[in-house]
Amino acid sequence: MLTPRQRVLQSLNFQPTDRVPKDICGMRSTAISAFAYPALVAALGLPPRLPRVEDTGQMLALPDLDVMDALGTDVVTILDGVTNAFDQPELWQEYDFNGRLPAKVRWPENFQALPDGSILQRGRSRMVLGSYVFDDEHGGQPLDLSADLPKFNLKEFRQQVQDTLIRDEQVIALRDLCRRVSESTDRAIFFNDGAVQAWIGIAAHSGVAIFPMLCLTEPDYVLELHEIVTERSLYNLRMLLPEIRDYVDVLMMSADDWGTQNNLFASPKIYRKLFLPFYQRINAEAKKHAPNAKRFLHCCGAVYDLMDLIIESGFDILNPVQWTAGGHSYQEWKDKARNRIALWGGGVNAQATLPLGTVEDVRAEVSQIVPYLAQDGGFVFCNIHNILAEIAPEKVIAMFQAASQG
Repeated sequence: MLTPRQRVLQSLNFQPTDRVPKDICGMRSTAISAFAYPALVAALGLPPRLPRVEDTGQMLALPDLDVMDALGTDVVTILDGVTNAFDQPELWQEYDFNGRLPAKVRWPENFQALPDGSILQRGRSRMVLGSYVFDDEHGGQPLDLSADLPKFNLKEFRQQVQDTLIRDEQVIALRDLCRRVSESTDRAIFFNDGAVQAWIGIAAHSGVAIFPMLCLTEPDYVLELHEIVTERSLYNLRMLLPEIRDYVDVLMMSADDWGTQNNLFASPKIYRKLFLPFYQRINAEAKKHAPNAKRFLHCCGAVYDLMDLIIESGFDILNPVQWTAGGHSYQEWKDKARNRIALWGGGVNAQATLPLGTVEDVRAEVSQIVPYLAQDGGFVFCNIHNILAEIAPEKVIAMFQAASQG
């Protein structure tokens, strides 16, 4: 029988496995809402505990090892110094989100309960009553066609980026953490850290409404901006990866949402000219210093028509496999990716079947989808995106059980 790490790596290398590898915590789009987590723990018959809220914007729980054992998942995570491979009690403090969710967070001082019952985080984002996430803007400011498109002062921006170059003490701390995680688990290790991730993307600067316009009207500006952040990535990769490459299996290289529900935010031609050369350099550097670690891209939406360029960019893994967007079936996604890039996610329709269907609907759909996506390897099972607060635990359990049987 394969260990979880062997199972994940063999699948990512398009080799046969004993069963489909599964994930519920690898990165911040393959996880579960902290509001849904206590009910899942109870439904699994496990002792109650306070959920650790690792991402306090999306309000995501960091799953415990016994929950992962019960669901048969194969991946642990390292998220900006936090892991679920072992306990880190010194990092967590209790906070109850104004009575709505007894939990643990890293910095309770970041939150302020307001008289209307809402909660303010860092003086900026807000979670109102009845909401399960904080209402921070995603992807930047809205487009105002009556004003000039906002741009950075690139001289100042370059200095700001220089200030984020990884320092020796950060390298040592991350190396020691990765080594300890590797010694603590036989699960695959998914490494997420801002020092590694490329600051390139449609949503990375100015936002999805503005940056595609800048790509059309100011391509030289975009090229210079991407050169600045690429130099940062290359430096950080050279400093860090030789120290951690023996301890990690998957590298979170970039998170960028190129797709809407129906199409791309920008054309493949724009991607090829303004994005592809920089991603190629960054991925080549990562492969040079950590040849056995797989390079992961998170890219939401209808990105089927971008897949060839994503592969050409040097990524090994594409997530979230949102086959429900853009008019292409999960069979088409798999056939396009087959033996070329691994698919991480896509195991159930997250916008229809999972929230609106019955437990049996969920089980039936997963049982239908997984065998096809798992053909020839190159597949890790999870939901298309995070498991949201409203999802009943019985559906979560059925989803992971059906994946094992598929």
